[in-house]
Amino acid sequence: MMAIRRSDERGKAQFGWLDSRHTFSFGHYFDQEHMGHGPLRVINEDRVKPGQGFDPHSHRDMEILSYVLDGALEHRDNMGNGSIIRPGDVQRMTAGTGVQHSEYNASSDEPVHFLQIWILPERSGLKPGYEEKAFSREDKLNRLRLVGSRDGRDGSVVIHRDVDLYASILEAGRGLQHTIAAGRRGWLQVARGAVAINGESLEQGDGVALTGEVAAEITASADSEVLLFDMG
Repeated sequence: MMAIRRSDERGKAQFGWLDSRHTFSFGHYFDQEHMGHGPLRVINEDRVKPGQGFDPHSHRDMEILSYVLDGALEHRDNMGNGSIIRPGDVQRMTAGTGVQHSEYNASSDEPVHFLQIWILPERSGLKPGYEEKAFSREDKLNRLRLVGSRDGRDGSVVIHRDVDLYASILEAGRGLQHTIAAGRRGWLQVARGAVAINGESLEQGDGVALTGEVAAEITASADSEVLLFDMG
């Protein structure tokens, strides 16, 4: 079964320096019908103006991933990590028993556009942790590249949950297939471009929940970038 979540149906938050779209309930946006999908709790599409960002704030008991589409995002946390992530990088922070971090646009003249993803961990009270990996355009071109997994296989970041996260950059007219096995859930998020999944058209910001055994055929009608979650 497929259930489409259209881009223009998402929650919105605009604070001058931040333009954010919430696929699921988040912050001041609450919708009982959209609280997440399986362990996937948050997909926020954020655009942050140059030199602006999120001041230090705290999280706990959540797996937090950042996926930059354009620009550069500067991360600092109280575990001693500091880095700038760019398109192609995947960052994972295990909030566990508690972390404090900040995120700023690393540029003084270019906006940053990124997806922030929250996944419920397999248990509470994990030791906080941090990891980031870089994946080239060629790694993801016209194929599903595993970028996150429970066991960190194939060079992916470790997610403390039974979740396989794939990323793909699809050229117009190209396609791929993936089957969500019985007993698992899937989610396809269109990060940019336009694709069809099993004949249903999706545009940038659209997502689709996949429940039950689903053989997903994904075809790009424009140059596109997608994320696919395969979740236990």
